[in-house]
Amino acid sequence: METIALIQANTAIAVGLIFAFAALGTGIGFGLLGGKFLEGASRQPELAGMLQVRMFIIAGLLDALSIIGVAFAALLLFANPLLSAVTGA
Repeated sequence: METIALIQANTAIAVGLIFAFAALGTGIGFGLLGGKFLEGASRQPELAGMLQVRMFIIAGLLDALSIIGVAFAALLLFANPLLSAVTGA
């Protein structure tokens, strides 16, 4: 019984770390992306439209990466494959 509790506790810590690093990485990524976009648009205003389209594509990829992390964390939280090895199910 203590093995199951230990696995659940470590899984909860891992899920918290996944959420934290996903939010941190996305925040840093959006900050760098926005700064570089403003820098590029101020240097060459005629390319601002093209840069904006590319910025939104990269922003979508940044969001997708964090959502993949959240989905993996939800898998660990609700359907933990590590518990099946212990319980034999």
